[in-house]
Amino acid sequence: MQIRGIDTPVLEWTGDALAIGLFEENTEITGELAQLDEKLAGTIQELIAETEFEGKAGSKAVTRVGSNSPIRKIILVGLGKAEDLKLDAVRTTGAAIARMANKEKVKTLGISLPIFNNDPAATAQAISEGIILALHQDNRFKSDPEDKGIKLETVDLLGCGGQDAAIIRAEQIGSGVILARELVAAPANSVTPITMAQTAEEIASECGLSLEILEKEDCEKLGMGSFLGVAMASDLPPKFIHLTYKPEGTPTRKLAIVGKSLTFDSGGLNIKGVGSGIETMKMDMGGGAATLGAAKAIGQLKPNAEIHFICAATENMISGHAMHPGDILTASNGKTIEVNNTDAEGRLTLADALVFTEKLGVDAIVDLATLTGACIIALGDDIAGLWSTDETLATGLKKASEKAGEKLWQMPMEEQYFDGLKSQIADMKNTGPRAGGSITAALFLKQFVKETPWAHLDIAGPVWADKENGYNNAGATGFGVRTLVNWVLSQS
Repeated sequence: MQIRGIDTPVLEWTGDALAIGLFEENTEITGELAQLDEKLAGTIQELIAETEFEGKAGSKAVTRVGSNSPIRKIILVGLGKAEDLKLDAVRTTGAAIARMANKEKVKTLGISLPIFNNDPAATAQAISEGIILALHQDNRFKSDPEDKGIKLETVDLLGCGGQDAAIIRAEQIGSGVILARELVAAPANSVTPITMAQTAEEIASECGLSLEILEKEDCEKLGMGSFLGVAMASDLPPKFIHLTYKPEGTPTRKLAIVGKSLTFDSGGLNIKGVGSGIETMKMDMGGGAATLGAAKAIGQLKPNAEIHFICAATENMISGHAMHPGDILTASNGKTIEVNNTDAEGRLTLADALVFTEKLGVDAIVDLATLTGACIIALGDDIAGLWSTDETLATGLKKASEKAGEKLWQMPMEEQYFDGLKSQIADMKNTGPRAGGSITAALFLKQFVKETPWAHLDIAGPVWADKENGYNNAGATGFGVRTLVNWVLSQS
């Protein structure tokens, strides 16, 4: 499928289907659209009347045009009220049009939407992202998929001529989101610590990044007792992945992204029971998937900042080698941890990853993790929690997420809640009381970052969608990639 920005007027465009966006208060056909309607023998006005189309956000209507017309079908999409239009709505509208066109077996599609905020580049990128993400299909594990693939061959963005760079940028970011989706969606017998390392190797090779993979022995030498404690029960070796993107010349900033990378979480000896969703625990590497997805996108976008991508990849399994509830682990910064719940393992892997990352001398660290069910209870399925020790960093991430259309909500770093993590025999326990569980998880991680500005994103809710929503299909969403990319670009 090719997406093109063109300046061909709607009156002159020809192809299988033309999609037109209309605001709620402006469904009267005037100007150029009135001329197009006359050219199409009143088809647009007739469609509005027959479907009682009012331009409400998310509304759609489609009809066939007469056989002698240069356009085979007309698609109308509602944009809601003009004053309420946001960039993410443009992205969502692009997705809705693409899905409808594909369903209608359209091969050549024209899209005519208002230029958002007089910014054709942002408009072209948002529409393109919506199209790419909505039409992504993951049929890797189906022997005979019902939907054989994308029918669309060419999409023309009318009024977006000269925006090739913006469309390419959307394709590069989309490739990172799709990588993250496919990593999260794949089963644990397909995505393992070993294959995650292989994916990192592919990114390094294709995008010109450098790669360091620490094996178990390397991690032992660095004293990563917290990470290795989780890895002990698995038959598969842990892989500590460190990808680095360096720009040409002097970097503007030096940043780090750390992703929780549990390729499967059985819960350990505090095993997850029936009804716990154990079959979904292939998703527990959603933070690592977003990290690798961001690495792929950033390697193509080539910003002026230096970026480090860290994934401490392992399984959390059960065997005679498994850590026991009550064991004490020693992290690489010397802090001791009483394991009162082996199912709170993600924070144990992140502890050593954060210590390692801070030693790189970066200007800021962002970690992503499917860390707590408590965050889902607090914020639901669509919003990620944000904790930070630095307001400038938090503000930058919130702006980046708003541009991406990925919802974040800043949560309190309530220091007194750390009392719930205190241990009688170690420096801390790995879990506190049930109340405020997502906050105490963030406070635990905070113990492993000394001075560097740091932010933690708990993406347990939005990493997966149970049903189609906007440009996300049911399943893995790739949440976090676009926010990370936007944040990095804003720093370079």
